[in-house]
Amino acid sequence: MADEQENQNRVEVVVDDAGVLPSYSNFCRVTATPEEVILDFGLNPQPFAMGRQDVKANQRIVMNFYTAKRLLTALGMTVQRHEGTFGGIELDVQRRATTHANA
Repeated sequence: MADEQENQNRVEVVVDDAGVLPSYSNFCRVTATPEEVILDFGLNPQPFAMGRQDVKANQRIVMNFYTAKRLLTALGMTVQRHEGTFGGIELDVQRRATTHANA
């Protein structure tokens, strides 16, 4: 009886991604208003250059904080799973270069 109730309470979301155009981003700026989170995505052609870098945002996603928190959880779980399979992701470029040079 409990299993039947669980099955009735589940929500299945089917995403139609037939017309979606994929794009690549190596830059994301996160800003917010009191009611929304704004994510601007773009391509930084020289991510490790010094000085001013002009990045053109090519996608803007605006969401409420509830959706942002669900996204945070989903991304955290995805990165955790990836690191569990392939090892830690080093964000410090200097450490990454030193680790690869010593390998």
